[in-house]
Amino acid sequence: MKFTKLKRTFKEGLDNFRRNGWLSFATVSVLAISLYVISVTIILGVTANIVLKNIQDKINVSMYFNSDVEESRILEIKDKLVGYQEIASIEYVSKDQALEQFKKLGDKNPSITQALDEIGENPLLAALVVKAKNPNQYDIITKAISNASFSTDISRIDYEENKTAIDRLTNIMKLVEQVGLTLGIIFVFIGVLITFNAIRLTMYAHKQEFEIMRLVGASNTYIKMPFVFEGIFYGVVSAFVVMICLYATSKFLAPITQGSIGGGDIVTFYFSNFFIIFGGLLLSGIFLGTLSGVIAIRRYLKV
Repeated sequence: MKFTKLKRTFKEGLDNFRRNGWLSFATVSVLAISLYVISVTIILGVTANIVLKNIQDKINVSMYFNSDVEESRILEIKDKLVGYQEIASIEYVSKDQALEQFKKLGDKNPSITQALDEIGENPLLAALVVKAKNPNQYDIITKAISNASFSTDISRIDYEENKTAIDRLTNIMKLVEQVGLTLGIIFVFIGVLITFNAIRLTMYAHKQEFEIMRLVGASNTYIKMPFVFEGIFYGVVSAFVVMICLYATSKFLAPITQGSIGGGDIVTFYFSNFFIIFGGLLLSGIFLGTLSGVIAIRRYLKV
């Protein structure tokens, strides 16, 4: 008996959704925009963190030594740095190794080879390339090296340019997240308001039916449930619409993100996380639709 009632209320909610026509279209559109803005913000935040982590993994501190510093002295300094708990690895790059790496660039740029031939000797400096256990620890490492007893042997520390680039990228992504979340909250409020009004209008159209149902002994739950289902339908359809829009957005952004997200692009990210994204959208849509229905019922359905 309970299943039969649930089936009837479900069908009535579906009929309400269909009969509303353009009102249902407008409601789904606004809810979809709300979910889309929030989804894009979250996806951009996640992918930006992945990209940022990939960049951070490639960041290191390069210590270039004065040309008169012997290799034995550099290796001695390397042994001292091994004891720093913030350091994950240290690689020694000799002058000859640095020259070989530089010559490889000359294969693509003939002017580099020409410049080396004109100089006639190896102009490059030996270096220690340091990688930190955590990207946030590079400042600590750099300051410790600058204040160490062997700092006079160091010509320069190449890190500030990388640090500036990372900080700039981080600040941009924080701004995008803040703007996206703000817009998302605004659209969610508008979406709930539109859905609320759509369900309220449906209630108004069924006003006489409610009175008849009450006279024949229908329960409050039986009267209310179709409008809860109607709200759920708005949310579910919105979730499907957003998934299509996200795919179209991913295809549009694919050329820009090629190779930056785990070796793939944002379309690869979309499909690899398809069920997580869809599940989140579906739950969010159902929640917003149900919330709108419940608010409308409590406000306008006096049963």
